[in-house]
Amino acid sequence: MLELTFSLAEPSDAEPLAALINSAYRGESSRQGWTTEADLLDGRRTEAADIANLIAHADSLIVLCRQQQELLGSVHLQHIEQQTHIGMLAVKPALQNQGIGKHLLAAAENQARQTWHSQCFVMAVIPCRTELIAFYERRGYRRTGALKEFPVNPTLWTPKVSGLLLALLEKQA
Repeated sequence: MLELTFSLAEPSDAEPLAALINSAYRGESSRQGWTTEADLLDGRRTEAADIANLIAHADSLIVLCRQQQELLGSVHLQHIEQQTHIGMLAVKPALQNQGIGKHLLAAAENQARQTWHSQCFVMAVIPCRTELIAFYERRGYRRTGALKEFPVNPTLWTPKVSGLLLALLEKQA
């Protein structure tokens, strides 16, 4: 079992975080893992400047997962009203399916409870990603039945398929 440590991202983490997140979501490197969106979207998931903005925002945290000094994963938390929105959960593709993601998600939920006293967690997942939704359901998330349009950001990504949506999942603490 890997000895994992968790901490909050600092501005100096923006560049390596963007590289990690992009490697887990898009491009050929993401195909090493099971969470890839490479068949659905072209381009990058994020940029270092976007990550720096998230780190600087008062109601936003990024939880890092490391083994010793090596960055293995991250997840973004955004506090909106009485909910914590969870997004950009990323684990190095070659290390996926070893339990890192579930430990990282649990650490992020604990961080949100400590920081914001969160009792409700929300996330959005592309509905055709059934294996990913099943992963979250095993962690206590439930489909709400609500769908929303997939965000458009042509400077970073373009869809490879039409009609992309996001399904909302929720977990009560």
